[in-house]
Amino acid sequence: MLSLPRLCAAALIPPAAAAGSKPPYGAHLCASTSWIPLSGPRSSSIRKHRGSRGGRIFSTAAQRENEEPMAVEAELVEDAEMEGLGVEDVDVEEEEGEEGEFSFRGGYMGRGEGTDYDKDPEFAEILGSCFDDPEKAQARVEERIRKKRNKIVQAKTGSSNPVKVTLNKFNFSNSYIWFEFYNAPLANDISLICDAIRSWHIIGRLGGCNSMNMQLSQLPLDHKRPTYDAIQGANVTPTTFYNIGDLEIQDNLARIWVDIGTTEPLLLDVLINALIQISSDYVGIKQVMFGGREWENWKENMSEDAGCSVHKI
Repeated sequence: MLSLPRLCAAALIPPAAAAGSKPPYGAHLCASTSWIPLSGPRSSSIRKHRGSRGGRIFSTAAQRENEEPMAVEAELVEDAEMEGLGVEDVDVEEEEGEEGEFSFRGGYMGRGEGTDYDKDPEFAEILGSCFDDPEKAQARVEERIRKKRNKIVQAKTGSSNPVKVTLNKFNFSNSYIWFEFYNAPLANDISLICDAIRSWHIIGRLGGCNSMNMQLSQLPLDHKRPTYDAIQGANVTPTTFYNIGDLEIQDNLARIWVDIGTTEPLLLDVLINALIQISSDYVGIKQVMFGGREWENWKENMSEDAGCSVHKI
């Protein structure tokens, strides 16, 4: 049971004023303050770890006269030195079954549950031990990388041999580009080559490969503050890429028809560089030939049933 002086101290009211004596100067500011017992359906229970105790909370007259279903609650924190309890020992919660009242539990408890690591419990264990034993956590990470190296680092599947490039009376307006692979390309290889050729065509059609406007690449390597002449870039003769056909594949051979339109060797250099990288990392390309109407072992008007496939660019 709380004594009267201690309850007055919690409400900031002098004990003499509560006992009925003459209020001191400034006591009129608390004239509307009264006592409300902690009971009834809309009261909060103040529980402590050493048992439940009764208590009182304070409310102004204006708040008592309000008809809205809202309870004015205050948490009583007793002196830790007198009771032996800290602020963390006091827990205030709402009565079950009440609606529309604020719950102190959950309102100031910070973030709820942590992130769920069910998808990778091993990674969660490594993170959990990184603060206690950083060296052990680092060893676990290195071991994990060694075990899953094949999934993280993929080995090259192409060829270490250089790609042979030849030009056979190549006409920029009407010619074929021929490809010879070491083996028949798989579906993923065909998709990669089609994407590369499609990107090459888009860059060329937008005029991205124009050897007449290469201001930055022609600057010296030790140039610290490069500048770009916008007027010069706008006045150069534009380049284009008029049309392109479908990629035709027969066994380990492929070809594609192109109509570049303007004579721009830079377009060929860009494609050759991309094909060299594809051959080294993904699918081996033995030879690329620009121009020519025929290739040995290539059969014209070959149907798909006979082994010819056509892929849209």
